[in-house]
Parts: sequence; C-alpha cells; structure tokens
Amino acid sequence: MIKYKKVSREIAQKPRKCDGATLKCDKTIFRRVKNMEKVYIGIDFGGTSVKGGIVTADGKILYKSSVPTDAKEGVKKVISNIVKLIRDLEAHNANGEIQGIGIGIPGLIDAESGVVVVAGNLYWSDVHIVDELHKHFDYPIKITNDANAAALGEAKFGSGKSYKTSVFVTLGTGIGGGIIIDGKLYEGNKSAGGEIGHMIIHPHGEQCTCGNKGCWETYGSATAIIRETRRAMQAHKDSEMWKVGGLENVDGKTAFDYADVDEYAKQVVDEYIDNLAVGLINIANIFRPEVIIIGGGVANQGDSLILPLREQVKGGLFARSSGPSVGIIFASLKSAGIVGAAALNM
Repeated sequence: MIKYKKVSREIAQKPRKCDGATLKCDKTIFRRVKNMEKVYIGIDFGGTSVKGGIVTADGKILYKSSVPTDAKEGVKKVISNIVKLIRDLEAHNANGEIQGIGIGIPGLIDAESGVVVVAGNLYWSDVHIVDELHKHFDYPIKITNDANAAALGEAKFGSGKSYKTSVFVTLGTGIGGGIIIDGKLYEGNKSAGGEIGHMIIHPHGEQCTCGNKGCWETYGSATAIIRETRRAMQAHKDSEMWKVGGLENVDGKTAFDYADVDEYAKQVVDEYIDNLAVGLINIANIFRPEVIIIGGGVANQGDSLILPLREQVKGGLFARSSGPSVGIIFASLKSAGIVGAAALNM
C-alpha cells in the first residue's frame, strides 16, 4: 500500500492511495509528486499589513500577497486575516509541495512553544498563534521575532550568504537585529535574546519605550535622528534644514541631505554616526562576526553612512588588526522577512 501526502490542489484535494489494482491509474500522480519542487510559506507581520509569500528552497519568491493586520480589532480578527492570506498562497501554489509555514512577528516570542508572549504593536499577550493556526492547517508551523526572520533571510539568501557568522541590524522606528552563528539563528533563552537595540550605550540617557534609559535605539534609530534634527532646527532658526518647510516634514534623511551645506545638519549626522558606531563596536567585540549587515530606511544613505561606520568599527575592535576583521555591509533583500520566515522550515 502506497500513501500519498497532501499535495497541490491542482493535483489532489485529498491524500491519495494506490494498491496493485489501481497503481497504474495513479502512476502519473506519483511521478508528479516525486518531481514537485519543495516550497515554503513565509509570513512577515507589520503594523498595518501582514505579507506572505511562496518561497523556493533557494530563496526565490514565486508569489506574494498581503492582508491588513487589523490589530486593533483583536486577536481573532488578525488570525482570521492570516488564515485568508495562507489560503490565498495555497491557491496560487501551482507546482510546489508546501513543507511548512514560518512567521516573523514583532515582539517577544517563545519559538519553542509557539507563543507570542507580548507584542505591543499588535496589542497581544500570551497568544498561542501556532495552536490557533493548526486548527486550520496541518503543515509544520514555526515562529520567530520579525528581526530574527530578516536576519535569517539575509544570512541564507542575501548579503550574508557567503558568511557563517553574521549579525543583522535594521535601523527603523527602533533598532532590531538578529544573530547568526555557524549558519544558525541564535535566539537565546526562550527565544528572548538578540534585542540588540536595547543595549544601553548612555546610562541615564534618552528615555526608551522599553522602560530603560539610554538604549541604543534611542540614539541610532531613524526615530532618533529625526528627533535630533528637529532639536537642531529649533535651536538654530538660521539652519538650512528649515527649507524642508517645517518640523513635521523632517524625516530620517533630512540631516544627511543638508550635511554638506549646513553645520548644524553635519553635527546631527556626525553625532548620529558616533552613537551608531558605539553599538556596532559592542556587537563586533561581543560576537566577532564576519560581517554586520545593516538594513532599514537609514541604510539608504549609502557611503555617507557606511564609510565612517567602517572606520570607527575598525578602530574600536579589540586587538585591532591583530584579530579577525568585521565587515560592515548593507542588506540586499527587499523581502528578507518573508524569505527568512520561510527558511525556518528549511
């Protein structure tokens, strides 16, 4: 007796069986199952939308879709939206055999138990998301923090694919990150580690949303440089940065745009890079990765950001050039969260 697994809906709606009497009629299906490409579903949570994709074993996204997060409507609504998203992905999976579902979620995640311990942006606490989704799907389902998922995506398929050990840093509203050691994601005890944005670099410094003061993300995030740009403009009414039209028009690149023509903008950028470098040096000396990969909106500043960071990190490494170097490079994937989440099952 030969039993067939669940496969694409175009091939079979239910598991198939063959015995000696029916083997001939089912040989075509058997051959197609054997030749099917293994694919993976990756889900990337965001504050306003949840994105998902069908991903191949080499990191290629075959199909992408999204649904609203609707976090304020409660857990049941969000999970209902995720189910719809996965059903849509299944419907567009023409030729692949789905191996599992991986999900990257912002917040404190217990990956082993499949529980979102707390996710402030989602208004979630103690949500057993894996159990909830298993009511609808039989696939293996794994979860991780969204920054961890992006780190895994970059490590396997992006800028970090040539390295065994890397740290991913994303510069956005806060600072997120993920740690890859010997090709594997390091999450810490109960998946609660890797919160690099909350290392304290200035004791008694800026207030962080986590409750501490002086966290790295209060100095090195996009939010931080926007805050400091506005402060500089308010303190210096003659600044060229006022050409943006008002404080409400300031964004993460305003100071960079005016740094060559405005001394106050240059001061904002220099101090921002100094603070960013402190965190990177700490990471480099603690983990000594082959590379630190930088992503997020601020990374779009290119050489004006990365060149001085490289110099400062190089100068701050323990044992300097006597020890192994640590490269500072940019992320390269547009959908690292999706492919990284999918990679949880690879």
